[in-house]
Amino acid sequence: MKATRIHGFRDIRLDDVPDPQIIDPTDAIVRVTASCICGSDLWQYRKEDEITPWQIGHEFVGVVEQAGPAVTHLKEGDFVIAPFVWSDNTCEMCQEGLHTSCLHGGGWGSNGVDGGQGEKVRVPQADGTLVKAPVTEDSALVPALLALSDVMGTGHHAARAAGVAAGSRVAVIGDGAVGLCAVLAAKRLGAERITIFSRHADRTAIARQFGATDVIPERGKDAVVRAKDETGGLGFHHVIEAVGTTQSWKTSLGIARPGGTVGFVGVPHGASEGIPPWDMFGKNLTVRGGIAPVRAYIPELLPEVLDGSLDPSPVFDTELPLSQVAEGYALMDERRAIKVLLRPDA
Repeated sequence: MKATRIHGFRDIRLDDVPDPQIIDPTDAIVRVTASCICGSDLWQYRKEDEITPWQIGHEFVGVVEQAGPAVTHLKEGDFVIAPFVWSDNTCEMCQEGLHTSCLHGGGWGSNGVDGGQGEKVRVPQADGTLVKAPVTEDSALVPALLALSDVMGTGHHAARAAGVAAGSRVAVIGDGAVGLCAVLAAKRLGAERITIFSRHADRTAIARQFGATDVIPERGKDAVVRAKDETGGLGFHHVIEAVGTTQSWKTSLGIARPGGTVGFVGVPHGASEGIPPWDMFGKNLTVRGGIAPVRAYIPELLPEVLDGSLDPSPVFDTELPLSQVAEGYALMDERRAIKVLLRPDA
């Protein structure tokens, strides 16, 4: 089969790799009908280290082609959503809603498990990992369902971590797919005013479509000054950090109101230095978040996607065949696309 592999610095290729096979009785083989490129994939894409090529990608939906003998909840032909990590959905951590810390789980593209940007994937712990959706692979809902594999659930995690509730005033740092989905999640949770920090017209247009009421284009210290000016000098009660850099962290802490909450989901990238603990201590801030356990959120969000009341699909502003995956990475790397959806070649 064909699968996307990263070979080094900005070197993405669609390679021939062995077809996946059932190894453990709890495995299933999924034929991928749609996948996508994540902003976190770009951190790997931009690394200059020498590497052994490996399969990349962690967001996909598809159709079950084969199920192992211990798989009881899935059958051939089921359309399924794959969260961005696999898990058994039964261990102590999963029962606490932390599927990303599953005692028997893992990630795509490592330890002999296929990456998501390919034609097929062996899914370990299939019963616990995959979520069935009552649609066919040609459904118009596929892009929105694909967003549940990561970015919509991650945006929801960010909004929850930030304590967003009915009537909240929220700031969102980051205008990528996760930040935009955080706007949508905040709106869904009842936020009254949502400010997106963005200077890109295409992204602010989607943010407004998702529920943003205000836009702040400034960055760094200027962004903090502007935010204070617009909040009576106090800042925001609820701040979502969806970038992961030192600057985004400083901005998030700087615009948070004393006693406020920062929900963070941006994959940390160079954000371990220069973040002042005093900003958190002195302002009595609550800071929480991390890698989103999207498997825990899919049952809550899926019905609303199916009935059309929740539609995160506009974050996919570009669609390409899998054979053009390298172009998709370049488009996102150069910020000419927000998020690229990949379909199998005809």
